Amino acid sequence: MTARQLLDLLVDPGSFTSWDEPITAEPADPDYRDALARARARTGLDEAVLTGRALLDGRPLALIACEFGFLGGSIGVATAERITRAVERATAERLPLLALPVSGGTRMQEGSAAFLCMVRVTAAIHAHRAAGLPYLSYLRNPTMGGVFASWGTLGHLVLAEPNARLGFLGPRVYEELRGEPLPPTVQRAETLAANGRLDAIVPPDRLHAFLSRALAVLTARPPQASSPSPAAPEAPLPAGDAWESVLRSRRPDRLSALQLLDHTAELFLPLDGDSALVRALALIGGRPVMVVAQQRSGPDLPELPFTAADLRAVRRQAELAEELGMPLLTVVDTVGAELSVEAELDGVALEIAHCLTTLVGLRTPVLAVLLGQGSGGGALALLPADRVIAAQHAWLAPLPPEGASAIVHRDGEHAPQLARAQGITAAALAATGLVDQVVPETDDPAHLRDHLATAITRTLAELAQLPTADRLSARHTRNRRLGGPLTA
Repeated sequence: MTARQLLDLLVDPGSFTSWDEPITAEPADPDYRDALARARARTGLDEAVLTGRALLDGRPLALIACEFGFLGGSIGVATAERITRAVERATAERLPLLALPVSGGTRMQEGSAAFLCMVRVTAAIHAHRAAGLPYLSYLRNPTMGGVFASWGTLGHLVLAEPNARLGFLGPRVYEELRGEPLPPTVQRAETLAANGRLDAIVPPDRLHAFLSRALAVLTARPPQASSPSPAAPEAPLPAGDAWESVLRSRRPDRLSALQLLDHTAELFLPLDGDSALVRALALIGGRPVMVVAQQRSGPDLPELPFTAADLRAVRRQAELAEELGMPLLTVVDTVGAELSVEAELDGVALEIAHCLTTLVGLRTPVLAVLLGQGSGGGALALLPADRVIAAQHAWLAPLPPEGASAIVHRDGEHAPQLARAQGITAAALAATGLVDQVVPETDDPAHLRDHLATAITRTLAELAQLPTADRLSARHTRNRRLGGPLTA
């Protein structure tokens, strides 16, 4: 698909306006001049990129589209200048920016000068993002070299064409330098997505719909501040049995994070990921929200432990939420962080620490929902927040009760006693300062779903009304008091 064909597929008919200025400089090398002339004759373009402004379902955005037919989409100095000017104009006009790279990398005929221009483009992208403006990229087949290693992968959302080759070093160069072929799956979009390096794999015929939903969230204006309807006074909940809560949280029919979020949000756009982490964009109460949520099970696995890659993705989403001025909603329901040699080598404990410090220091509002199981550091990593809502039978513990029993009693048979002794229930967590609201449960999952949805929507509205300095001061006080007072 050419650049023009892809633009025709994406934007509203007749809405594209080019920003490109004619290329006037010509290289001194006659062979390179001839190659450029042939590329221009073959593609009808004067360079390997088109830039401009268009509408996508009526929403204005800026576009950068590479053309692979023009010298393999390679980026020379003139190409980079065209891209940079387009990014700068998008920033000045406060437009979201969509990049559609397909490229073999920087242009070898121009050597280091072209290579260094990746810094030029990256600096413009950085300024665009620093202005709080959305930047999305859709990596096409292939996207390689300096383009992949700079502006191509710097999007708030990084999408990719199915089965696209994406990587730093091309397979021919790799084989020439290393004396062996590059494994065929290493540079595939699906491999990168499985390792948390991409946000979604989207076929071209579904890209318009995906981008339309993403832009509906990213460009939404939060509703004007108004006093949310007061919450009904909560009746005191019975203390309940901690072990019963543990068993109820593990039931297969228990409300899942996806069921909760899909019901709560007016628009819910989950991103790719067959893992223990759900990442999504959402509109909740008309408010754009960044979401990270744990899910206990998947299509092929009965339980999904939380990996270091998942934790890195949480940090990325949190940082993007702050950059875009969006609140962060976390949902906790996990059997715990992955326990394996691979997880230790991948730094799962370090990633828990980095998650904690990222969420503690986030300036944007953070709301956490303790939905079900809250086992270990994998749960704790998502709980630093301005407010925490908990389901009545949710719980939080350093280890699953069976694990605590193994440490204290050298067997798992004392798990119920340990659960009751450790203060793991939602009511006990409210007493220690973590939980601000406990939502009652019945045997009907829809009851919990509806009441949690109401609480989430109301609390996000309340947090949005608080001045940032006051909210951060309250968060500091809250964190200082977590765990409750010392007892004699």
